[in-house]
Amino acid sequence: MPPPPSSTKALNAILPLIASGQPYEAHQKARTFASRYSKSGAYDVAIDVLYQSATELFKGGHLGSGTDLSQFLIEVYELKDEKVTEESRGLSSFFPDVEVARSQLESTARLTQLISLAGAEGTWRKTLIDRSIAWSAKYGQYATGDPGLHGFIGDLFYKEQNFIVAEPHLLASGSRDSAKTLANMLFAWSRNGAEPSIYASKGVIPYLLSGNILAARSFLSQFLSLLISARPSVLATPNPVVLNSPGSETTSPDELFLTTEPVLNFLQLVIRTCQRAKNAGAQAKQAQEAWALGEIGSLFFDLPIPRGSSNSNPLQDMMSSFLGGGRPSGASAPPKRTLIPPMQGITLD
Repeated sequence: MPPPPSSTKALNAILPLIASGQPYEAHQKARTFASRYSKSGAYDVAIDVLYQSATELFKGGHLGSGTDLSQFLIEVYELKDEKVTEESRGLSSFFPDVEVARSQLESTARLTQLISLAGAEGTWRKTLIDRSIAWSAKYGQYATGDPGLHGFIGDLFYKEQNFIVAEPHLLASGSRDSAKTLANMLFAWSRNGAEPSIYASKGVIPYLLSGNILAARSFLSQFLSLLISARPSVLATPNPVVLNSPGSETTSPDELFLTTEPVLNFLQLVIRTCQRAKNAGAQAKQAQEAWALGEIGSLFFDLPIPRGSSNSNPLQDMMSSFLGGGRPSGASAPPKRTLIPPMQGITLD
């Protein structure tokens, strides 16, 4: 019985070429070996050949060749039907008694390593990032891509001070660590003279719209901590207000900081409102969250409240809207709520 295939022979032929200044030849050999192994079903061997070769090409500054082999590696992932799982995100390093295949454990780790080596020059890294996220979206549990990948990419761009590119990745990640990183980033961004409440909204509202209350709360807690440390005068009262939060999963008190920024106070209350809705039953939770978001959109942003009646006809509603008709059910529309200007002289004291 022949021995199982190994990547050693291929790598012994490829890696010396890179070291001797022959990247093109090494690149071609890596593709040839990987194609041969993948066609014979030896996917793990093909993956190892491509990963090791791409890594050395990146280290040698051959970004185009490294990116090409990295994309080929993802193609082999797809041929193998490699899934993105909790294990592939590296949890086995925290739980060593979990036994999973080595290739499965490293599927995401390989990509993050290659992305970090691709560098910021040109479009090579963007090409690899887009391809990696597309694979994780197709073979993972999240339609927008693996949160671990997004978190790594967002943190990478944050450290490079590329805030605009980092922001959507940190929002898509939704982890507690990514939320805190986003808070650090948006707070630093707000130091250029903008009102901090605007940047706080850029974190809280997208997290709540995705249903991620924990991320919204972690974000705002970190953001407020940074703001209060930098500007103690932002506090309207020296001590936080302790709220009674029935059903809270933690034993620590739920504190709300009254500030001189109305939007910051509003964001804190919105998070608590959604959190209380979460403690209700499934149907009540959905109804309360939908109502809260609809009311927020209508009251503060002048957005029409969606027609959510289960008896409505979507096509009829759409045509009626196009033709300028009223409510298709014949019921009169409720009066539009408006914001009442606060009375002069009222303060938070």
